[in-house]
Amino acid sequence: MKRIRIVHLFCLAALPASLLLARFHPFGDAGLYAAQGSLTPILNQGNVPEAVRSGLAGKCADCHSNQTRVPFYGRLAPASWLMERDIVKAREAMNLSEWDGYPEAQQQTLAAKMTQEMKSHNMPPLQYRVIHWNARISDSDLASIAAWAHGFGAAESGTTSAAVAGDPARGKALFEKRCIGCHSLTANKQGPRLQGVCGRTSGMAAGFAYSAALKKAQVVWDDRSLDRWLADPDAFLPGNDMDFLVAKAQERADLIGYLRLVSGK
Repeated sequence: MKRIRIVHLFCLAALPASLLLARFHPFGDAGLYAAQGSLTPILNQGNVPEAVRSGLAGKCADCHSNQTRVPFYGRLAPASWLMERDIVKAREAMNLSEWDGYPEAQQQTLAAKMTQEMKSHNMPPLQYRVIHWNARISDSDLASIAAWAHGFGAAESGTTSAAVAGDPARGKALFEKRCIGCHSLTANKQGPRLQGVCGRTSGMAAGFAYSAALKKAQVVWDDRSLDRWLADPDAFLPGNDMDFLVAKAQERADLIGYLRLVSGK
């Protein structure tokens, strides 16, 4: 009986201590306890399909927006600290509450990135899906988001970057701004490493899990094939996993010029 009383006393003391410690923010203050009032729905001003808006609001907004729904354990330390750590990092990567303030090029990059993360089942994270079982991304969710990501631009008709002079310096800036979320020059990420891509046959970067379409295509990447790929990957090679396109011919030419440079061509 004495041990039971000790346990009860410990629990009674631990609860207020946990509530008090939750007011400290060792990983950053995510504003979990601030009164939200009537907040504008996320993605409300942009040209975002309703299926995409509702999917992102229900399954991504808890971490990637300012409209976090705080469960009871979010008010108890150390659970609150871990939650705030994840939310602060998520908002730094993408904040859907600020989506309408992002430049269109950044929106396109983020939309392509989130599609790749969902396809690879990295988002929502496993620990979130375990607790929030209804946050799983369904096939229909993924199809809607992928179509939205792909629709951010259309290639300039009648113009190919093969006929446009590319600037490798501008291409490097574009690569670092819009491509490094999924690609690296020297390491495989969501996409294959791109150093040496010019002159390489599709599906041949060692260690990368290519789609069946790219493995079978046997496309040799040169100025013309890269231009067609960047202009519209689905039109060029149906069934691939690329969810990003470069609408402007000049930007495609600049990127290809940079890739040719880093490939030693």
